[in-house]
Amino acid sequence: MSISSAQRGGAPVGFLSELDALEAASVIYLRSWCEGARGNDKMLSDFSSCLGERQGQHAMGAFEELCRLCAQFGRRPLMRHALNFKCLGSDEACFANFIGAAANRDRDDAMMIATLLVRSDMAPQITSLATDFGLALKRMNMSSRQATPRTSIRNLADGTFEIQPEAKTLH
Repeated sequence: MSISSAQRGGAPVGFLSELDALEAASVIYLRSWCEGARGNDKMLSDFSSCLGERQGQHAMGAFEELCRLCAQFGRRPLMRHALNFKCLGSDEACFANFIGAAANRDRDDAMMIATLLVRSDMAPQITSLATDFGLALKRMNMSSRQATPRTSIRNLADGTFEIQPEAKTLH
């Protein structure tokens, strides 16, 4: 693998703010997972606070297994940007689209995208995990919308993100 092909997945293709909430959250959680224990603790806290302890642990387990399988059986290492970066890399965009398709139960598209990430024999397994994780993100989004009618993801100075109500405007 040449250096250029190894770095291709990190090429910026957009901004996190251009993704919907589910896809942006999937990228943020991918970046957090890559940060190690601190990121994993924060993710579990997010999942448990929105979904309850049992469902939060299930979502975390599905996501950890999904990331582990992508790392173990990936066609190449997934490139990702730092947690606080606002840009979106091509691998991250692919991952976000994969989670989005799986969460929307578009299995054919999710399976096709999965084959871009991992060996084809692993595609069904990671698609199933992506569906579980994506549906958990949908439930989290619904619970935050019940608390606040409109929400957005805000990038904090310390490199973390928070979900907050969007400002009300006249337009």
